[in-house]
Amino acid sequence: MMLGFLLARAGVPVTVLEKHPDFLRDFRGDTIHPSTLELMYELGLLDEFLKLPHSKVEHLSGQVGDTTIELADFSHLPTHCKFVALMPQWDFLDFLAAQGKRYPAFDLHMRAEATDLIEEGERVAGVRAKTPEGEIEIRADLTVGCDGRHSTLRERAGFQVDSLGAPMDILWFRISRREGDTTETFGHMETGMMMVMLNRKDYWQCAYVIPKGGIDKVKAAGLDAFRERIAFMSPFLCDRLGEIKSWDDVKLLTVAVDRLPRWHKPGLLCIGDAAHAMSPIGGVGINLAIQDAVATANILAAPLKEHRVTEALLDAVQQRRTLPMRVIQWLQLQIQNNVLSAVLAGTERPKPPFAAKFFNRFPVLRRIPARLIGMGVRPEHIHAPEAKA
Repeated sequence: MMLGFLLARAGVPVTVLEKHPDFLRDFRGDTIHPSTLELMYELGLLDEFLKLPHSKVEHLSGQVGDTTIELADFSHLPTHCKFVALMPQWDFLDFLAAQGKRYPAFDLHMRAEATDLIEEGERVAGVRAKTPEGEIEIRADLTVGCDGRHSTLRERAGFQVDSLGAPMDILWFRISRREGDTTETFGHMETGMMMVMLNRKDYWQCAYVIPKGGIDKVKAAGLDAFRERIAFMSPFLCDRLGEIKSWDDVKLLTVAVDRLPRWHKPGLLCIGDAAHAMSPIGGVGINLAIQDAVATANILAAPLKEHRVTEALLDAVQQRRTLPMRVIQWLQLQIQNNVLSAVLAGTERPKPPFAAKFFNRFPVLRRIPARLIGMGVRPEHIHAPEAKA
């Protein structure tokens, strides 16, 4: 959606396909980081964007066993918004769609699911899509696969996917939030358990971490045992755990960390999760995808207007975004393999890593994770110009 908006803004005719009739779904990527808010500022949309319902996260903390660690302080970032905004992703998508529709070059098709590629020789010439009216064909100089970690387009293209592994899955659920609850977004690690709670104003969005493939074991223990574990992690929720009435109220997020060695072929480019699925650690996946979109628009807008997109230009997008992706994936893997795996497999109450204690002793160190989470590596800026009306 961001790429479609930016290309249309630059005067490039673009068609965006969305398989659902609306965006009202329970997304996981509801964190809008300072890097993305900075893009809204550069586009002149920040004030309007922040009118949408959201909450602010200015600090991140975590509890490991009986020790609380102050992890990140966003207040010193060199951005206009020194916080992470928690905003329903459907509101974000609706906002971008509305901005895109301001430009005649923007064409959004709802209930249109891309199912296959149109190939002419060695080149991708467009997509076939399923709609309520039947199958349609959309031909294009460039097709961009933004269809997530289970991308249909990358599968149809035959792209190799390198899996980097993930030792955990996530159980995703919500609990009502009440006046008097803490306001902070935080995580808690205990023996064999971990849970992250996101403050969504009127409810807590909870992510309960389980060992990879462990959902059957959790369900076999029963819903009461699951509620007891949540109560142990966050005792103040005890009086409202009845809101989890059945396993239908708990959604499984299968965690995958992977990447494509090659993101493109003639006429086709994959970005975002279709090119590199991220771990939920840090909640950075949506923001990396948006950074990919900005880089793609910056590099390809002018060539697309002149119908001269080459493989070298597609490769320039991949080269531009490879370092940020690899650095963040490497950090996520270090945390997954050296911290989370030990906690989930542990039989003794966990203790924070030795280095983590320095964040409490030296507050200035909290700026480092804040920078990595809030801005990432090589943050992008808007360079593609706005076309004259």
